[in-house]
Amino acid sequence: MSETATAVRPAEKPRGAASRPPVSREKARARRDARSAWVLLAPSLIILGVMVAYPAVLMVIQSFTDYTVRNKVQGTMPNFVGFENYLDLFTQSDFPEVLIRSLALMVVMTVFIMVLGVLIAVLMTRLGRAWRIVVSVGLLLAWAMPPLTATVVWGWIFDTQYGLVNWALNTITGTQDWTNHSWLLNPFSFFFVLTIIVVWQGVPFVAFTTYAGLGQVPAEVLEASSLDGANGWKRFWNIVFPYLRSVLTVVLVLQIIWNLRIFTQVYALQSRGGIASETNVLGTYLFRQGPGEVAFTAAIGVVMVALLLILSWGYVRTTLKEEEL
Repeated sequence: MSETATAVRPAEKPRGAASRPPVSREKARARRDARSAWVLLAPSLIILGVMVAYPAVLMVIQSFTDYTVRNKVQGTMPNFVGFENYLDLFTQSDFPEVLIRSLALMVVMTVFIMVLGVLIAVLMTRLGRAWRIVVSVGLLLAWAMPPLTATVVWGWIFDTQYGLVNWALNTITGTQDWTNHSWLLNPFSFFFVLTIIVVWQGVPFVAFTTYAGLGQVPAEVLEASSLDGANGWKRFWNIVFPYLRSVLTVVLVLQIIWNLRIFTQVYALQSRGGIASETNVLGTYLFRQGPGEVAFTAAIGVVMVALLLILSWGYVRTTLKEEEL
């Protein structure tokens, strides 16, 4: 009897075995998935490091030196000057004026683009199928046109001698007061034409994105609010807008970034008659700096990057909080 009990009794584990639990399959699979993810991300990270990280770090380093083309040609090392380039940028140049001008233009363009884009998106939900297709094609044509081509076309519309706008104004007023009127020579009218071009090409993106977001709003909720007596504005602000808040936030941040770094339209209009010193924005101001002033130009680039990060930080922080949840 004792021999049988002894045979059935399970083998005793060593004392140290209980204190070392085996690695679970889930943890091993998680480590394996993490390694696979890093392997798949490696090419993209390498490209980002070469194309973005390295130039950005180099730009920051050069902004604290007196690096010029002469140093590159002679193979000499630049001198460290600290914040001298940044002080000269804000005290001994017209950069503050260009910065204020760019921010003001960005605000005006962004407001017009967002408001018109949302209104057109809401209008498309009320149109029939045929008219909705017509509006969509028109928006696509404006969106697909390259910025330089659009600027050339609008430049001819506002041309001094052959412009359609001057001819139409002469016809409406019955005078010749608008003959040979230059829209690009005066800074105010220059930015008026620039705003039309940028808004004309920026509205389609906002309209299409908002129209797609409107499809996520439950029709039953809108119908119930309409039966309760809510007007169109209340339905949009209290029901539709909460569904579109995340979409409109992304679109708003993108429009701020795009409108703050416009270059092609401004440069093309300046080439058609605008005065560069009075119509420069951040992009053209950076481009028109002396090619030898590498360090000073790098300081401008650092300020632009810092400004864009500050303007988009609210959206980035909200996105990170949502991912943590």
